[in-house]
Amino acid sequence: MAKRERVVGMSVELPLWRALTGYRVLTTLYAVVIFATGYGKFERPWVGIGYLSVLTGWNFATLPRVANAAACTKRFLSLDLAVVLAGILLTPVADVNAQQVDGPTLPTIAAAGSVLAFAIKGGWRWAGFASSLVAVANIVERGTPTRDTFHNVILVWIASIAVGYTVEVARASEATLARALEIEAATRERERLARGIHDSVLQVLAMVQRRGSALGGEAAELGRMAGEQEVALRTLVSSGLVPPRRASEDAANGAVVRAVEVDDEPDDGAGTDLRLLLAPHAGSRVSFAEPGAAVLLPAPAARELAAAVSAALDNVRRHAGESAQAWILVEDWGDEVVVTVRDDGPGIPAGRLETAEGEGRMGVALSIRGRLRDLGGTAELISVPGQGTEVELKVPRGKAGRHG
Repeated sequence: MAKRERVVGMSVELPLWRALTGYRVLTTLYAVVIFATGYGKFERPWVGIGYLSVLTGWNFATLPRVANAAACTKRFLSLDLAVVLAGILLTPVADVNAQQVDGPTLPTIAAAGSVLAFAIKGGWRWAGFASSLVAVANIVERGTPTRDTFHNVILVWIASIAVGYTVEVARASEATLARALEIEAATRERERLARGIHDSVLQVLAMVQRRGSALGGEAAELGRMAGEQEVALRTLVSSGLVPPRRASEDAANGAVVRAVEVDDEPDDGAGTDLRLLLAPHAGSRVSFAEPGAAVLLPAPAARELAAAVSAALDNVRRHAGESAQAWILVEDWGDEVVVTVRDDGPGIPAGRLETAEGEGRMGVALSIRGRLRDLGGTAELISVPGQGTEVELKVPRGKAGRHG
């Protein structure tokens, strides 16, 4: 029985939410103790008692809200911050001398719990917003801020932004690690399938090719087709690409398997992997080299570029002959995608393209250069008689997105 690879989900945020839960409990109790020990200095202690009752009930009742990111909604964060800001601004109401004495506010360090929730939920920008509001409230509460007031405000502001930035980095690292684990699991599964295919399908295709070549006649043609399929399947297995739908050309053209353009290919906004559209061209006479990572382009641009490559390969078969070898090289330079199609045919004589256009044969002008021009790219053709032909197709990503 085959073993199925499973990617284990992880969460670097969960310990932070647990720590925040504990922090809110401890700092709420701390605020109550600080008020109780200084009860005698409050001119209106009932204001402090009322607020701390609300704060204690709120913090304990909403502990499930700070258990994870899904439960900690924007609405909850807004209400939580409002409770904290109200406590800071009510401090001079409960203690008339609070503005003359640089003492703690009613929520004391429990106010940082709301700011930390913003940081863990939304990163450093959210943390900066929440800590700025708390800073303004503290300055207003003091009336005439002291050096200690500014010190505490800046400390909370910097600490919360640092926590928020750390959370963002941790999330990015977690996503990268999860993707790496998925790729590793997929690679192992592909290797397992490749072993099975190698032991069965590929060996049968190779045997059919050898036997067909030995028998000759129609069997030789069947053997050649089996050889084409063997090379194509071996390429797909080694690269892990899933090809689009395929169709066979007319038997008169040698029954060569080629790619069929798929107009209804879904585009989820991330783009279409160009490799998926070009991989089916690989065969015994066409070598395909591609990067290890996906080469994403907007779906219409990817299809047009793949069609231009198909047109270039048609020219190779038509003008260089069925025995000509061709190579497809895909390069992703970040800001542009470059596809090179090269063959070892006799090359194009000087002036031949101009003559063909004058005779109305517009294969290169329309099928290749026209498509690239519509994408905002370029198609450069280099040919030396006796040394083959090279077609270099360049598509800038920004322009491809606008033309897609």
